[in-house]
Parts: sequence; structure tokens; C-alpha cells
Amino acid sequence: MTTQPEFESVLFDLDGTLVDTAPDMVDALVDVQASEGQAPIAYDLARSHVSHGAVGLVNLAFPTVDAETHERLRLQFLERYSQAVCVRSTIFPALGPLLDQLDAADIPWGVVTNKPMRMTDPLMTALGIDVRATCTISGDTLPQRKPDPAPLLAACEQTGVEPSRSIYIGDAARDIQAGRAAGMHAVAAAYGYITADDDPAFWEADALVHSTEELAHLVLKGVNLTS
Repeated sequence: MTTQPEFESVLFDLDGTLVDTAPDMVDALVDVQASEGQAPIAYDLARSHVSHGAVGLVNLAFPTVDAETHERLRLQFLERYSQAVCVRSTIFPALGPLLDQLDAADIPWGVVTNKPMRMTDPLMTALGIDVRATCTISGDTLPQRKPDPAPLLAACEQTGVEPSRSIYIGDAARDIQAGRAAGMHAVAAAYGYITADDDPAFWEADALVHSTEELAHLVLKGVNLTS
């Protein structure tokens, strides 16, 4: 007799969880630095801040600029990045096969990100996962963004699966806050873009994974595709 799976859908944060976008985002930041006559930031340091988006990256690279300059640099960064959203970005190891297994079993999966739609959609198209995802909720799809649970609840409506039967995986505290507020099983991706002064162990996630292989195993077990 087949047992009922604990979960029936899987939702992912995008940057640092499903897709390694850091190479392209850091490249765009370094380009902005070069245009300002500034030496490039260390890649590993910038990578750890990618989940903080354009504001966080500009804060990191240009910590002393005034508000007007910061906004100019932020817009410059977004323009450069929007022109090259998927030059070196890739789906994280083990997660491509995971998506294949979910597709083969007709288990809906999707993306809920704070990334703007004008960058989310081209990225997912370039990776060939746009038409495979049951839902894609970007940072400007709704008036609310994570950590508000509204984007996750909207995603659950689109997948047709109750939040309590859904997994959400993210690499930032706001992802876990949103997932738990939505009543989902919230999984912290410790392999993602996490700064040195942050610790996913304190995010109060329902589960914590340290590698994409560990995540794939957890998901497959949760949806009854492996023991």
C-alpha cells in the first residue's frame, strides 16, 4: 500500500537557493565599481551578500556614499545586471535532477523570490525552467514581498496545494519567516548566500540543510519519491 506523501508541492527561493546567480550579480557590481574608478570587491565577500539584492550590494561596495549617489549606483547596477542575468548563472548541483524527478512525478514546484520580474523571467527562460514551474512569484508580482507571507500564499493558490502540504526553501531569514507565517514547512538552505555575521541555525526553520544534495534527499523523501 502506498503511503500518503507528507508534502505535495515544493517552492524555492531563487537566488542562492535554486540558482547560483552570484557570478553574474557580482560581475555587474564590479562593472559599476570600475565605472567609478574603484578596485573590485572580493568575490567571496560580495557573493555572501547577494541575497540582500541591489541595495545590499551597493551598500557593501560603496558604504560611504550619500543617498543620491547610492540611488544612482543602484540603478546603474540594475541596468548592467538586467543586460546579463544569465551569462554564468546556473542551477545549483543536484537541483536540476531534483526538478526532473518532480516533473516526472507530476509534483508541482515553483519559485517565490523578491527579485524583480524583469530579471526573474529572463533568468528562468534562459535556464529553461520558466515553462516547467507551476508558478513564479517575483518581488513585484504583489504589493507585498517576503517576509510577508502573501507571495507564498499566492504561490500555493497557483499550485492548488494547501500551505501545510507545501515545502518552501530559502537562504535568508526572511524566507523562513515568510514560510512559517504562511503555514508551510520552511527549510533553510545553509549553502546559500549567507553573510559571516548570520547563522541559519537561529532562523527557526523546520529543517536546515547544508548542501544541495542534502536538500534533494529531504525533498524527495518528503514527497515520497525516496525512502
